[in-house]
Amino acid sequence: MSDNATMVIALDKERMEAMAQGDIGKLNEMLCDSLVYTHSTSRIDSKASLIGDIASGDTVYNSVVPSEVNAQDLGDAVVLTGVAQMSVTRNRNLNEFAARFSDVYQNQNGTWRMVAWQSTKVPD
Repeated sequence: MSDNATMVIALDKERMEAMAQGDIGKLNEMLCDSLVYTHSTSRIDSKASLIGDIASGDTVYNSVVPSEVNAQDLGDAVVLTGVAQMSVTRNRNLNEFAARFSDVYQNQNGTWRMVAWQSTKVPD
């Protein structure tokens, strides 16, 4: 596995932990301004709307635990695929599920940022 791939896998795990900790500052640094975040429900968020929902408490990521993560190093971009065990409270409704995801990071002037997320619930 390339150095970029290994580093981005670790970075994405940090991003998931930042979501679970509600660390808005860290998320602002890690997410691209033009982020497209497609939830397993097909709802789409931008960076601003995703962070806004976390900051307001409308969405609480209780935990996000990745597994089976693979990386494709494309030079200035790394594509991750894997599974995440999710525990999310949205508008006071708890949802716990596994989701398969695709996640793209881009090297932007020396800083790797997440530019896209797409997830699909794993059937029960």
